[in-house]
Amino acid sequence: MAKSQLEVLSALDLAKTQLYHFTAIVIAGMGFFTDAYDLFCISLVTKLLGRIYYTVGDKPGSLPPNVAAAVNGVALVGTLVGQLFFGWLGDKMGRKRVYGMTLMIMVIFSICSGLSFGHDPKFVIATLCFCRFWLGFGIGGDYPLSATIMSEYANKKTRGAFIAAVFAMQGFGILAGGMVAIIISSSFKARFSSPDFVTVGAASTVPQADYVWRIILMFGAIPAAMTYYWRMKMPETARYTALVAKNAKQAAADMSRVLQVEIHEEQEKVEKITMEEKNSFGLFSKKFLHRHGLHLLGTTSTWFLLDIAFYSQNLFQKDIFSAVGWIPPAATMNAIEEVYRIARAQTLIALCSTVPGYWFTVAFIDRVGRFKIQLMGFLFMTIFMFGLAFPYHHWTLKENRIGFIIMYALTFFFANFGPNSTTFVVPAEIFPARLRSTCHGISAAAGKAGAIVGAFGFLYAAQSQDKTKTDHGYPPGIGVKNSLIMLGCINLAGALMTFLVPESNGKSLEEMSGENEEDDAVPSSDSRTVPV
Repeated sequence: MAKSQLEVLSALDLAKTQLYHFTAIVIAGMGFFTDAYDLFCISLVTKLLGRIYYTVGDKPGSLPPNVAAAVNGVALVGTLVGQLFFGWLGDKMGRKRVYGMTLMIMVIFSICSGLSFGHDPKFVIATLCFCRFWLGFGIGGDYPLSATIMSEYANKKTRGAFIAAVFAMQGFGILAGGMVAIIISSSFKARFSSPDFVTVGAASTVPQADYVWRIILMFGAIPAAMTYYWRMKMPETARYTALVAKNAKQAAADMSRVLQVEIHEEQEKVEKITMEEKNSFGLFSKKFLHRHGLHLLGTTSTWFLLDIAFYSQNLFQKDIFSAVGWIPPAATMNAIEEVYRIARAQTLIALCSTVPGYWFTVAFIDRVGRFKIQLMGFLFMTIFMFGLAFPYHHWTLKENRIGFIIMYALTFFFANFGPNSTTFVVPAEIFPARLRSTCHGISAAAGKAGAIVGAFGFLYAAQSQDKTKTDHGYPPGIGVKNSLIMLGCINLAGALMTFLVPESNGKSLEEMSGENEEDDAVPSSDSRTVPV
């Protein structure tokens, strides 16, 4: 049987969409804009780093596979650690207090990444990896905190759209990374396009190319720094203040100011709710396992499987585009021209499929529901991955490359109008307030574990298999084909694990977590019907 809801929480659940909702979306969303920019901009400059710091004889070379994997993957390792640490800290210290810490870490190490120094190439790369680990650590904290803050601020009617809108800023961050790289590489390309730098074969590396990657990486500090003041002005969420900190007076005062309505403090009711035996169970208790164990398994497994595919696609787009001939061979371009071509290709994909996919989720998540969107996304990603992989050599023919790019773009569209968005939304809605940030951090960390598998696994699969098959006379790119088949199977597994994830559409956070139920009531693990 449901217990009476606190007035302050009811006011939040039933509040009309107001200016503070959009303010919160922008403040939290700018963090995700920065997160995406910082995580994915490295893929734009990886080949440039190889041409600057590694040589083959007297010619520019490329990063060895282990170095390329480290440069691409070390930020993901830092992100995983940050998600676990700051997710836990957000439940212990409060969402707001931890929120500012993560942003300052991101600002500092965005700048430091671009200032990587050393007396030899190996030391420069080592310094870069060190800085990007700590950059990832700050980024990791943004995931559980942004999702939890937005879910606890939102009303239950449009909560999914608001959380998804925060995450949708990731699409603009990816797009901005490509645009910044295009602008910077174009500026240098125009200035240094004399015959001295564009030789026959164009294999030379422009001396000023070392500035290009540094500027691109440091640019990520700007949006993060611009957001810091507004993050510190946000009040703590009422659900944390009332249900975790047990301060009904402060919660009522904060939300009265935000909602511009009078809300009565209910200290006695808060103490009664928080002292109930049902609220005493911890993350590792049998009661948590009984109530939310399958939910946590569902959110972690689907996010893990999704990120294997999603980060493989994003971090190694350049390799796939090169394999099908959309980007010319490196030997035909100088270093800055190569950055420009890669950035242009990735920007086009982001503009036509990645960004629209995010905002389709925002538009439909509170109408269709989380479960249906996630299941649909995984299934369509599976279909398009297999559609690219099995007739792979058909797509490598010059006259079929446009078809390949369209099919490839559709996998991004349905990743974002699908599990890439919903896996972020659902963990912020279905767990108790005192464990919400922690459980979201665990779910997100499982996703980053998948991203690490994708970053390292795809690189080695694509490179080693390509070399082996080419030695035996098979066409180059067979490793990419096998990788696409593997990713299709992973997406299919994600669709199956989606059935463990409950539907939270139209329900309050307390209904989903069971915090307003009698002690013997258990929240339903299959609540996919939406109340009218």
